Amino acid sequence: MHFDLVDLSLFRHVVEAGSITHGANRANLALAAASHRIRSMEASLGAALLTRARLGVTPTPAGRTLLAHARQILSGVERLQGDLAAFAGGAAGQIRVLSNTNALTEFLPEVLSAYLAEHPGVSVDIEERLSDEIVGLVAEGAADLGLVAGTVETGSLATYPFRRDRFVLVVAADHPLAARDSVPFAEVLGHDLVGLDRASALTRFLAGKAGRSGQPLRLRVQLRGFDAVCRLVECRVGLGIVPETTARRAARTMAIATVALEDPWAVRDLTICLRDLAALPPFAQDFVAHLRAPEA
Repeated sequence: MHFDLVDLSLFRHVVEAGSITHGANRANLALAAASHRIRSMEASLGAALLTRARLGVTPTPAGRTLLAHARQILSGVERLQGDLAAFAGGAAGQIRVLSNTNALTEFLPEVLSAYLAEHPGVSVDIEERLSDEIVGLVAEGAADLGLVAGTVETGSLATYPFRRDRFVLVVAADHPLAARDSVPFAEVLGHDLVGLDRASALTRFLAGKAGRSGQPLRLRVQLRGFDAVCRLVECRVGLGIVPETTARRAARTMAIATVALEDPWAVRDLTICLRDLAALPPFAQDFVAHLRAPEA
């Protein structure tokens, strides 16, 4: 049995993506080459590593064991590269980050800009997920760290405060709700909404809240960013729920009004979660330090 680092990295990507096709894309391999490598790994082991179904793939018990070891080995290689890079004139490596929508769109860009300027040899791979999904994936070793809502149970993971924000309702300046100081989310559900696409972590979160209240999330238009949401709200297409930082920025140039949401979940304390800070490569520890630094 012989697996090289490319095999292990590919297998990790395939399992985390739930698809050989998407895993091959993440590993920068052609689909045919990726499929051949997976089949060769299974032949070498003498056991199936993946259960293949119409909707994707899942690891078998042997595959789950391989995945755990692959993550440990690849993490060790990344730490080795980071430690040795210092002798070659600078840190080099990759940091895998999982983030919820709010942290990703409102706070990470500035932190990334400052960090990457100081670490030209480091790349940061960011994926948007729901907060509860992030906790599980970080605990499994699928990412180096996560940015989650402070209300999520993080178990044995180490946590550090990141930022505080809140979700608010944005409406056109002449909308009847513009005169209100606050409104419950249940009342908002009686209106058409403009939001992010259904695959976004925030839209899935809001859809879950709506489902628990017995009402649908009436999304008329789905967009890629909060600024676009505010623009369509200004044009009276529907109401929007966005971070307060976005609403304040958009209100400087758009005819929109901000209305507080009365629900406790609207206040968002964002938290950094990770397994062990000391076990991260030095360049990843420095990234965590940038995240923890107070806003300028």
